Amino acid sequence: MIVVIDYGIGNLASVKNGLDKLGVESKISSDLLVIKKADTLILPGVGAAGQGMKNLKEKGLDKVIVEEIKMGKPFLGICLGMQLLFEKSEEGNVNCLRILKGQVKKFKKMRKVPQIGWNQVKIKQRSNLFKGIGNESYFYFVNSFYCLPKDQEVVAGVTNYGENFASIVIKDNILGVQFHPEKSGLVGFKLLENFVKGANYVG
Repeated sequence: MIVVIDYGIGNLASVKNGLDKLGVESKISSDLLVIKKADTLILPGVGAAGQGMKNLKEKGLDKVIVEEIKMGKPFLGICLGMQLLFEKSEEGNVNCLRILKGQVKKFKKMRKVPQIGWNQVKIKQRSNLFKGIGNESYFYFVNSFYCLPKDQEVVAGVTNYGENFASIVIKDNILGVQFHPEKSGLVGFKLLENFVKGANYVG
């Protein structure tokens, strides 16, 4: 069963609807026991990093997420859910989950922020996650901040918005996407389907 983690912020219903279309069992929950029993976890996210971390800590979700990821459970972070995987965010100058090394930076003021709309993703890694997805396909973004990983080997996809930034990261059982696959039409649905199919991401 897939659990979409409810931490009072994010696009929960649209992610759940996408999973329903795939015909897979899923539920939205903030219950720690339910999350621990899940086969796969998804952390969605729309909003500010500070509020997101505050909500995770208040519910005790921060610790359980780290524990489950370290145990090897397949994990998908979407938009803010990807950003919270890193060490620190400039958005509120907040410490995040510190699962991945690196920081979350704000786009420079000379650019219009947030970035809202369709943008291309240049694939940088060979992975089963990208089966049936063309290089430089368009996905739907809504973001004012971007992830800057310390380890460039985790960068699986790159997007340009005035400068190149990591729009997909993959490390072991972790997949993070800066865009919203559930809002990205057929190509986003295909990525979600590939993720659901299994934890053996790198192939």
